[in-house]
Amino acid sequence: MIALSLAEIAEVVGGQIHAIPDPSARVTGPVVRDSREAGPGSLFVAFVGERADGHAYARQVVDAGAVAVLASRPVDAPAIVVDDVTKALGALARHVVRRLGATPVALTGSAGKTSTKDLIAQVLNSHAPTVWPEGNLNNEIGLPLTALRATDETKYLVLEMGARYIGDIAYLTQLTPPKIGLVLNVGTAHIGEFGGREQIAQAKGELVESLPADGAAILNADDPLVRAMASRTTAKVVLFGESDEADVRAENVRLTDSGQPSFRLRTPSGASDVTMRLYGEHHVSNALAAAAVAHELGMSAQEIAEALSGAGTLSRWRMEVTERPDGVTIVNDAYNANPESMRAALRALVAMGKGRRTWAVLGKMAELGDEALAEHDAVGRLAVRLNVGKLVAVGGREAAWLQLGAYNEGSWGEESVHVSDAQAAVDLLRSELRPGDVVLVKASRSVGLESVAEALLAAEGEVSAR
Repeated sequence: MIALSLAEIAEVVGGQIHAIPDPSARVTGPVVRDSREAGPGSLFVAFVGERADGHAYARQVVDAGAVAVLASRPVDAPAIVVDDVTKALGALARHVVRRLGATPVALTGSAGKTSTKDLIAQVLNSHAPTVWPEGNLNNEIGLPLTALRATDETKYLVLEMGARYIGDIAYLTQLTPPKIGLVLNVGTAHIGEFGGREQIAQAKGELVESLPADGAAILNADDPLVRAMASRTTAKVVLFGESDEADVRAENVRLTDSGQPSFRLRTPSGASDVTMRLYGEHHVSNALAAAAVAHELGMSAQEIAEALSGAGTLSRWRMEVTERPDGVTIVNDAYNANPESMRAALRALVAMGKGRRTWAVLGKMAELGDEALAEHDAVGRLAVRLNVGKLVAVGGREAAWLQLGAYNEGSWGEESVHVSDAQAAVDLLRSELRPGDVVLVKASRSVGLESVAEALLAAEGEVSAR
């Protein structure tokens, strides 16, 4: 973070100084919410959570070097006391971003946000100093924490924006007003909260509505609901996708023998070839989105293509591909799931497993509301149509719907199975896996299916990432 005195921070957030002997003392380190991350020069933000109260760690973090605590009540340590810690954190982020010369780039979408954010970050960082979120810090707490990591040297600030309700993204854009806004897609993630795809489009479009006239809206030409957002902004509109009308598009798309996308990247200023390290054709759209952002910021087609070809996975449990010593490949994509990402992951599994036996270990997709039965049934049916070797549905009612969809589509019998929990899935796989098999593990975060992938890898000792 840029250096700020405690007095200035208190003024910005509307807080009261408590037990601070020297208000001119400056915060020079990061702003953190995890007491374990507190260090010299830092500011600790004390949130009250379901399991822990950050205020209880006030003395500990100051002893570790934190300059002060941002708190909602007085503590046994130097503190700036505010009525609402979350709003104060947002106000501080807004103040810092205004002071910086960095260009804020914000993205949203129903699927692929984190993977695309990681691609944008790597491409832009190859060009100039860039700050981006770790993991999926995309809400009213995570976004300010990311923004506050920027320094005077930061050229680009990449921000992921999530939403569960109408107005969420509009609020986030007030905290860190973007110059470039990217909308990836409108799918069915959180459809239970929103009520329909049109409502989701309304929420995602809040990003482009926030853009200044001299900004740029990067929109998916292949998604009609996203493309229609062009009418909701006064900013320049740049289309990406495989459509001939896209400004940034992919030509001659194919997958390598190992399932990695290769294509010709075409931009308004030139073209260059890309072969990605990531797995699955769905990453082509993500790569084009990143390319459109980078091109708008002045990078050449060749520079973008080279950066995309070298980009890897930065966030955990998102298409993490690891090969065991016995030749079994584990694809850990268990961080989250929705119908769109499930379909993409299944297609990637089939591409990776060409000539090999494939397993899809799948669990519940959360927050689908009235669409839950139909969507789980459809994913199970798709596994059959794609000729996945065996579907293992893990968990309760939703998993049963997955397995039933597969059974009804293909009458697989013993080729699809429903098991009660992660341990049952591990036991089954340990007894039936053979060298050369490819195993996809995917479900919503609440299911915790990453434990299946981790158990299968731990059982074989040393492994190598691909």
